[in-house]
Amino acid sequence: MGSGTSAVNPQVGAIVRGRGHHGGMVHRTRVVKAARRAEVRLPELVGFTGGELTPDGDYDGLEFRDLDFAGQDGAGARFMDCALTSCALDETGLRHARVLDSVLTGIRGVGTDLAEATLRDVELVDARLGGAQLHGAVLERVLVRGGKIDYLNLRNARLKDVVFESCVLVEPDFGGARLERVAFADCVLKGADLTAATLVDVDLRGAAELDVARGLDRLSGAVISHAQLLDLAPVLAAEMGLRVAEV
Repeated sequence: MGSGTSAVNPQVGAIVRGRGHHGGMVHRTRVVKAARRAEVRLPELVGFTGGELTPDGDYDGLEFRDLDFAGQDGAGARFMDCALTSCALDETGLRHARVLDSVLTGIRGVGTDLAEATLRDVELVDARLGGAQLHGAVLERVLVRGGKIDYLNLRNARLKDVVFESCVLVEPDFGGARLERVAFADCVLKGADLTAATLVDVDLRGAAELDVARGLDRLSGAVISHAQLLDLAPVLAAEMGLRVAEV
């Protein structure tokens, strides 16, 4: 390509910019790096009979089913090779907890505190959560499939190889977060806040609905479809102070 030209692959939509031999801008396409999906294989589990959660507790190879952990304190606890199924986590304190190689299915709760927690190789399936606190958390190889999460707080969190699939996220807060190799597949994203966020290889093309309330200027590391670009055009124009009028 010569100086001042551009090429965009309609299936990718991402553009990398650089300088040509004569100082002009050269645009090259690059394929967005796909997220590595979590694939959790649990061993044979033992039913949990320990009563309440305890701070810094160590839970390995356990099944938590139909339990109510509302208001309990499990700060700093470690969950390894565990399954949590249909458990209530209203106001449950899990700050600094580590959830590793585990599957959480049908959990529900309001105000669950997972601030500065670590979730690695985790599947979160059909969750119903409101106001979950994951600010400063680290999510790596996490699959969020199905369910609905309202007012998810991921401020200053680090997400790497995370997939949101067939779920609804209402007003998620990614302010100051770093998202790398994150994909949204058949996912509804309403009122997202991307203020001061850093996006690297973030694939938004599969989002069933894409609504960014704040931080449109942080979309430079994301890939969107042509249809999404048209949907975002009025908001982008307003962000730029661009007036659109008929001749």
